[in-house]
Amino acid sequence: MVIAATPAAARSHWFNQPPGLAILFLTQMWEIFSYYGMRTLLVYYMTKQLLFSQQHASLVYGVYVATFYFTPIVGGVISDRWLGRKRAVIIGAAIMSVGHFLMASESLLYFALAAIAVGNGLFLPSLPSQIDDLYAKDDPRRGSAYNFYYVGINVGGLLAPLVCGTLGELYGWHWGFGAAGIGMLLGLAIYTLGARWLPPERPKPKDVAPSERMPREAMRKRVLALVAIALCVMVFRGAYEQSGNTIALWADVGLDRALGAFTIPMTWFQSLNPLLVIFLTPLLVMRWTRQARDGREPTPAKKMSMGAFFVAAAFGMLAFVDASAGGHAHWSWLAGFFLLFTVGELFILPTGLGLFARLAPAGYASTTIAAWYFASFGGNLLAGALGTLWSAMGHAAFFGVMAGVAVLAGLLLRLLDPGVVRVEAANGHNAGQRQPEAVVH
Repeated sequence: MVIAATPAAARSHWFNQPPGLAILFLTQMWEIFSYYGMRTLLVYYMTKQLLFSQQHASLVYGVYVATFYFTPIVGGVISDRWLGRKRAVIIGAAIMSVGHFLMASESLLYFALAAIAVGNGLFLPSLPSQIDDLYAKDDPRRGSAYNFYYVGINVGGLLAPLVCGTLGELYGWHWGFGAAGIGMLLGLAIYTLGARWLPPERPKPKDVAPSERMPREAMRKRVLALVAIALCVMVFRGAYEQSGNTIALWADVGLDRALGAFTIPMTWFQSLNPLLVIFLTPLLVMRWTRQARDGREPTPAKKMSMGAFFVAAAFGMLAFVDASAGGHAHWSWLAGFFLLFTVGELFILPTGLGLFARLAPAGYASTTIAAWYFASFGGNLLAGALGTLWSAMGHAAFFGVMAGVAVLAGLLLRLLDPGVVRVEAANGHNAGQRQPEAVVH
């Protein structure tokens, strides 16, 4: 049943957005805080406290991160078929909280990591799949909502090493892990206390009326469109994920980080990305909302294509700078790289998440969002494989290859645009995909 809120209620609160978006934003922020807070300490904890070898610690870390992005596929199915999104978020957050606190026991390390990964499987696809149901289909704020949500991810990622990392390093590992657990509990509390602002549950697949089910051909086209977008995003992430890998290596060996008598720590450059996300998002959202109201906003695939080209330009700039600077470039070039890089990121990643949410078939919202995160899993694997080329070729050549990878993703996304537009147009007239026009208060 569709229950529409009043226009004033739908437009008031928090940056002219529905209040439910703030609840989801803050819940995700604290979940990311807990995840990155624990992850910041994990390798140091294993090598310094548990005395694992570097190889063993790296293996555990890699398996954990891979599992963290794989479990949402299973969790999304469980959420859609049995639990529902709200219960999946609550149960998942509770399990993750337990896992973080279990990190206090050295003998329970593997059990704690497994608990966090399992809880995340329920939590991660079920939370963002609720965003689209806060808006009417013709609401111009709908597409930009995922950019605000994306800010929550970056605020949590920015705070995590500052709080959990500092506590763990200065006062003891368990203080850092405990802070991560408290962050997860805060997210759970915000979600449960703000439940009245959240949208109602969608029907489970078995409860969708036959008259509202999507025709087989329409379902096939929609799935093909989502698979094609996911493959393009995997290619894009092959270049994008170098920011924490080979870009960090270049900051150490190929950059003049002197600022007068002070040498800028190389890790500081990694904080530029979340900071720029926080500051640039409101500007881009204002622009896109104005374009949407005037009927001039680029289509999602075009917007994503533009994002890939921005990232390609960022890598192309580094290729030119490294070649001309003889491997000793000024630090301002890396700051410029992150500016272009972040603009591209904001064009493609939140837009893709929103596209997956809007095109989710009836009864499969969480599963579809899980597929988006599985694209991140595949992209990270590709990025790791591409990263092995760093030591096999010159830095300028490597950056040129990464620019080419991003250009390829941008071209593929641009070619997909007509098909995605047709699928979205059909989605807007599909009775089986009726959404609540606004959150029920």
